[in-house]
Amino acid sequence: MDNPFTLHYPDHTDTALVASAIKGDKKALQNLILRHQVFIYNLALKMSKNVEDAEDLTQEVFIKAITALGKFEGKSSFRTWLYRITVNHFLNSRKRKTELQVFDFETYFDSIDTVPNHPLNETEEHELTDSIEELRISCTAGMLLCLNREQRLVYILGEMFEIDHNLGGEILGISPGNFRIKLMRARTDLYNWMNKRCGLVNAGNACRCSKKTRAYINAGLVDPDNLKFNARYKEKIYDLSGQKATEITETIEDLNKKIYQSHPLQQPLTISKIVDEICNNSLIKSILDL
Repeated sequence: MDNPFTLHYPDHTDTALVASAIKGDKKALQNLILRHQVFIYNLALKMSKNVEDAEDLTQEVFIKAITALGKFEGKSSFRTWLYRITVNHFLNSRKRKTELQVFDFETYFDSIDTVPNHPLNETEEHELTDSIEELRISCTAGMLLCLNREQRLVYILGEMFEIDHNLGGEILGISPGNFRIKLMRARTDLYNWMNKRCGLVNAGNACRCSKKTRAYINAGLVDPDNLKFNARYKEKIYDLSGQKATEITETIEDLNKKIYQSHPLQQPLTISKIVDEICNNSLIKSILDL
């Protein structure tokens, strides 16, 4: 099976699929969605930190893009055109529940500090390995919500997925230089706080995922039998980046980057449902004569 990460796909295949989809080829439309769905879903998941909201955002983006498919003129690659629609939708859509619960770095880290520590013995830590990883992913994803939306998008695109500054700038409608500056600022804001408060980055910090996991399980915030973030993946983000995670550990910035690039590249929970609902949407069917 082809790698679902669209940056590795040749653009001319997209162009052919778009042409066929506009003519009413349902299979071409399905393939077009599948080629880009995983990237858009993971971007939505990091923007919202909520599985259901990420699936809704993914579907909303595709409906918006496909209803405008006839306006795609090929002046840029299809993926750039699609990702620009995606970014604009994520920037302007209403705030979802999880996003409304996070205010700033200080409040976020203070709330974590109020969670009691329950040190685990070696046996317990082994038994709860998946849950500890679930909390690590969830907690660090929550830190992204402390960035404003534009910073978050720039960080996810430029740092986690290592999208080129030229492409990143084109997607956001800014210059490559401006993209680099915004990425540097987002990186600095995030890493300064992580270095100050997160035990994953600074061994001198008291917070440890393993010590907090039991309390999060007891509070119902981590369910060992129903993991949301440490589930449904075959690859991690670093598998698709320019560098492997094991190669980028020389500086504190590299360590922070490694933490985020080791997040799973997840499949949507209802991948076939999303495709079916989009292809069977009455507006899309009428526009594309499916």
